[in-house]
Amino acid sequence: MTYHIDENGYYGEFGGSYIPEILYKTVEDLKSQYRKIIESEHFQQEYHSMLRDYVGRPSPLYHARRLSEKYGCKLYLKREDLNHTGAHKINNAIGQILLAKRMGKTRIIAETGAGQHGVATATVCALMNMPCRVYMGALDVERQHVNVERMRMLGAEVYPVQSGNKTLKDATNEAIRDWCCHPSDTFYIIGSTVGPHPYPDIVARLQSVISAEIKEQLMDKEGRNYPDYLIACVGGGSNAAGTIYHYLDDERVRLVLGEAGGLGTDSSQTAASMQVGSTGILHGSKIRVMQTEDGQIVEPYSISAGLDYPGTGPIHCNLHAKGRATVLSINDSEALQAAFELTRLEGIIPALESSHALAILPKMKFKADDVVVLTVSGRGDKDLDTYLNHKNDINYASI
Repeated sequence: MTYHIDENGYYGEFGGSYIPEILYKTVEDLKSQYRKIIESEHFQQEYHSMLRDYVGRPSPLYHARRLSEKYGCKLYLKREDLNHTGAHKINNAIGQILLAKRMGKTRIIAETGAGQHGVATATVCALMNMPCRVYMGALDVERQHVNVERMRMLGAEVYPVQSGNKTLKDATNEAIRDWCCHPSDTFYIIGSTVGPHPYPDIVARLQSVISAEIKEQLMDKEGRNYPDYLIACVGGGSNAAGTIYHYLDDERVRLVLGEAGGLGTDSSQTAASMQVGSTGILHGSKIRVMQTEDGQIVEPYSISAGLDYPGTGPIHCNLHAKGRATVLSINDSEALQAAFELTRLEGIIPALESSHALAILPKMKFKADDVVVLTVSGRGDKDLDTYLNHKNDINYASI
């Protein structure tokens, strides 16, 4: 059995392509061309050259000694926060814009929650001299204003979305509407492992550079190319997909994912879709969705703008359903505590999204010789206002 995508675009029962008729040709063209383009020698050379010389890869695999001592294991942090633009999102944005150019597209659109995918897309559009419109929920525009200004400085048009609860779901809705109106010249750079097939596979393949590097780096540091545990946060799921891609079928490696519990899965203020959701269709894919009995989307909530989404990508839904991955719900307070702990113990300020992975550590029981790799998907500059607003809520004595 494999946990990778099948020939029909599904991961187990999840995935597929559920799209408006007007997008059928556009998506079919992408399906028929993406693997041939991505796997070509010329694409791979250009892509990896840019990852090395522009993004700054490989990102370090850092032995976090103080955290290792506290949690009784050998903990390594995969430092995606050190990439150009400050997160893993740039890996995917570079790959997709190279794909768009090879397909003859002349205009780029994107959605964003925390703003990191928007910044990455605006960055590569500036680099490639292509017009860019980024859809962002109006609430996220307010709470991630630094990233909004970065996008505008890079030349992108940021479109604040006023519908729904004005977060990532609503930004994605508007981006799809735009795509429906301009299917011939527009390429939609989706930032997560969501959307209709082949997008989850495209994003996972482009982010798989993370796990490819982990294998090489562990061989150098530990004399073996696999860890005992891989830990990542998961919303739509792009950093998690990249972290686990080359280990999906390696049962020696335990996969542990942290999704956004918000104020708790027993409250109405949560984004833990794998814990509280049910199977449904959202944004072109069959996934676990927070919805009512008649299929209306339930508005999600998380302190983290990047995890504030009512569904999870089909890769992770399948891993959860099959028991391949352990999925834990991380509440806002737990994520905040974990962020301050990493900052005080290792001198690294993580993004709120990454803090949902770090908050898994106190919930685990490791052996002293366990090798644990945790992906710090982004840096915390964009979340400083939130951290400062909650600094009095932190239990510093436990750090």
